[in-house]
Amino acid sequence: MTYEVYVEAIPSRVWELVTDIHLPARLSPELQRVEWFDGADELAKGASFLGYNSHPRIGEWRTASYVTELDQERVFGWVVTDVDGMFAGPDGAGRADVSSPAATWRFELEPEGAGTRLRQTVRVGPGRSGLSLVIDQAPEHEEQIVESRLGQLRSHIESVLDGIKALAENRTP
Repeated sequence: MTYEVYVEAIPSRVWELVTDIHLPARLSPELQRVEWFDGADELAKGASFLGYNSHPRIGEWRTASYVTELDQERVFGWVVTDVDGMFAGPDGAGRADVSSPAATWRFELEPEGAGTRLRQTVRVGPGRSGLSLVIDQAPEHEEQIVESRLGQLRSHIESVLDGIKALAENRTP
C-alpha cells in the first residue's frame, strides 16, 4: 500500500524529516516511541531501532527495525521484526528474523517543480505480526481482519505524511 503527498519544500528539508526516526511517534496513533538499538546511534544502512507500539486489540509490543535502503534524499527503507518473539519468536541469536519481516516500510522522495513528491509504502508480511495473532483468534474472518488492518495502516501513513508535509511547509501538524 502506498500513499503520497506533494510537499512544498525542497527534498533536503523533507529528507531531514523522514529520516528522523523519532518523528513518526509524534504523528502516528500506534507508534508510541522509538530508540536506537543494538549499538546504532545514527541512520545508516544496517542500523537498527526499536519501536514501542500500542493498539487497542493487540495491546503493547515492541519491534526492531533494520535499515535496508538509504539513498540520500531519495529512499529510506527498513524492515520491521518481532524482536521479543511476541508473534513469531526471535531467531537463535536473539535477533529478530530480518529475512521474514512483519512488515517492510519505505519513504521515497522525488523532486517535483519547486517541491517534493513524498511517498510512503508498507508491505505487510511475510513474517508474523499482531495481525497474525488476531487472525489466529478468528480465521473465518481473515479477509475482514486484513481489510480493517490495511485501513488502519493507511490512516496511520496519511497522518505521518500529512504531519511531515505540515512541518516541512512550516505549519503546525
